[in-house]
Amino acid sequence: MRHWTLPGAAAIAATFWLAAGPAIADASKDVTIVLPDSIDNLDPCRSARNDVGRIIKQNVTETLTQINAEDGSLQPRLATTWQQVDSNTWRLTLRSGVKFHDGSPFDANAVARSIERTLNPKLDCTNRQKFFGGVMLTPKVIDAQTLEIATVPPQPILPTLLSTLTIVPASTPLDQAVKNPVGTGPYVFKEWVSGQKVVLERFDGYWGAKPEVEHAIFVYRGESTVAAAMVTTGEADLAPYIAVQDATDPKTDVGYLNTDTAQVVLANNVPPLNDIRVRKALNLAVDRQAFIGTILSKDVLPASQLVLPFINGYAPDLKPWPYDPEQAKKLLAAAKADGVPVDRELTLFGRPGFMANLPDVMSALAQMLKAVGLHVKTQMIEKAQFIQLVSAPHPADRPAGMFLNLHDNSSGDAVFTLFFKYSSKGGQSELADPELDKLIIEGGQATGDKRRELYQQAFRRITKDIVPDVMLFHLVGSSRVGPRIDFKPNALTNNELPIAAITLKPKF
Repeated sequence: MRHWTLPGAAAIAATFWLAAGPAIADASKDVTIVLPDSIDNLDPCRSARNDVGRIIKQNVTETLTQINAEDGSLQPRLATTWQQVDSNTWRLTLRSGVKFHDGSPFDANAVARSIERTLNPKLDCTNRQKFFGGVMLTPKVIDAQTLEIATVPPQPILPTLLSTLTIVPASTPLDQAVKNPVGTGPYVFKEWVSGQKVVLERFDGYWGAKPEVEHAIFVYRGESTVAAAMVTTGEADLAPYIAVQDATDPKTDVGYLNTDTAQVVLANNVPPLNDIRVRKALNLAVDRQAFIGTILSKDVLPASQLVLPFINGYAPDLKPWPYDPEQAKKLLAAAKADGVPVDRELTLFGRPGFMANLPDVMSALAQMLKAVGLHVKTQMIEKAQFIQLVSAPHPADRPAGMFLNLHDNSSGDAVFTLFFKYSSKGGQSELADPELDKLIIEGGQATGDKRRELYQQAFRRITKDIVPDVMLFHLVGSSRVGPRIDFKPNALTNNELPIAAITLKPKF
């Protein structure tokens, strides 16, 4: 096996002085949180995106149900109870005495309008694309606190699906994105300075327990070293996403298993990536072990599929691709002999602030692919352009692109991955495979062992027969927690950062 010399992470001086303002006074009940990438919108219908969800989900806007990060169980949030009336219908009882930040009532009408808004094709809604693809929901208001939802096709896990539905006031525009989100959560949106900060303020009319933190100020620094240094110097209280090489202080740094899986999405309809031999060669060319304990944490796990083992539908018999550069070369040679343009330049795209040590990961991947004879360059592009290139329908002039992407499934079921990523109607799918579509649809209507088996079959077809992407790693995260606060990251921290879970230490 060839031993790779991976590029080291760029060293950034910890003495870098930041322009975010003065350090926080010890007596303050405000907290500053430094994030790796700035947002381009705050619409609640895009909370499935980590950059949006970690700011507003369960802080500003809430969901009807929620997942327990410790055991994966489903818990009440804005809905207190739910029951299945028949195979296509569920009845929910809603929490009483709840108001939105604008003073309007939280009731069944607001939930019905939130469903209508989420499913509206005229609205660019990541939540719909990721979680509600191929699903029709018809809400029926019974009374102010009671709602029935009819589903086509049947949705046996609808209560789990509702943990992704953000609830907004009935007055929220159905077909226009909003920049000032309004919800029922423990914090009110106060300010967004593009590229600099977002400020949330405690909502004293919240229905639940009163949180300790009065204001949460989210600021942005793309360099992990700088983010970690901000906590050390008191410029910030929490850096929830730092690189493994910066998690060097056992007094402040916490590691946790997150729910992100790294993959390289391939433009399956663009030559030479439309040839399965080329896609197999890409997988065989990657020495996954070379990343572990070097530019990635020693605790990351090579991935065989786009969900983690605790997700219903994970196929335990699938194994990560082996490292076999010689076989990769043979596949490329066979494809070239058949006229496949394997000499065409391929571009590996990434976007700033996307994951720790991203430039080094991209450089190492490109180096490995070049070693088997491929022509590869790397390119960083802005978030909006990246999302456009990986989202369906794909641009007609899309390059022969490979996109280093992360997928987060923390909701316990493979449906939240398979439709969005692999169905012919999925929002970020490269595929149009009738047999796979059939497995995904039938699995979504099944329960118990049958559901699990159908989804496992789907992952086997993806991995063995289609090979649409390059699976990389199930990732772990590192956080730096400042001395003023108590905060414990968990598997949901990628997408949810509940300010109410942050407490201030007594001496402060």
